[in-house]
Amino acid sequence: MTAIGCLNEKPLHAALKEWYRQDGDEVELPVNGFVVDLVRDGLLIEIQTRGFSSMRAKFDGLLDSYSMRLVHPVAAQKWIVKLDANGLEVSRRRSPKRGIAADVCAELVSFPSLLSHPNFTLEIALVEEEEVLRPDDSKGWRRRGFALEERRLVAVVEMVALASPEDLLRLLPHGLPDPFTTADLAERLGRSRHFAQEVAYCLRVSEAVQTAGRGKRGTLYARP
Repeated sequence: MTAIGCLNEKPLHAALKEWYRQDGDEVELPVNGFVVDLVRDGLLIEIQTRGFSSMRAKFDGLLDSYSMRLVHPVAAQKWIVKLDANGLEVSRRRSPKRGIAADVCAELVSFPSLLSHPNFTLEIALVEEEEVLRPDDSKGWRRRGFALEERRLVAVVEMVALASPEDLLRLLPHGLPDPFTTADLAERLGRSRHFAQEVAYCLRVSEAVQTAGRGKRGTLYARP
């Protein structure tokens, strides 16, 4: 079963699972028809590098009966590594983009109400990673002839655990007014208005914040 579960495993997923694994953990264990990354004393641990929506069936089938922890990496620092056609490294540069814990909201929009479930915990792994690109004329038009081959874990910098809707408030930037708009949030985070709207949606649906009317800059969100 371990071999079957790992057939299509990507390097970032495999490395993060190995970093997270403790002595005694069971790996790639079948549970009620689903294969779970790690099982630790009855706790089901899933490593999900992207696409929370693909986890819906697994959560529907397991969460009411088991405690589940979802681990998601966010690249606090990223290195862009380019390979040639033979797989040899030809360049390496540090990406100017730096991820923050709030980036998890871009995935959490799939089901932000999960944080209200008593059996669910979300852990954000702030990591240093390599994004490896290889020449590919058919798929690489966005990256000037290169396509993403894989992501590799370099180091885990910090873990941020969210076990309740209230924990989402820890992702808000310092100095944010109360109440705030998504324009305020975008400015404080240094991100787009669209991303700020995703964060606000997660906060509102999970009931970590409440709407408090409208201001000149849009809908107002207030902490309870």
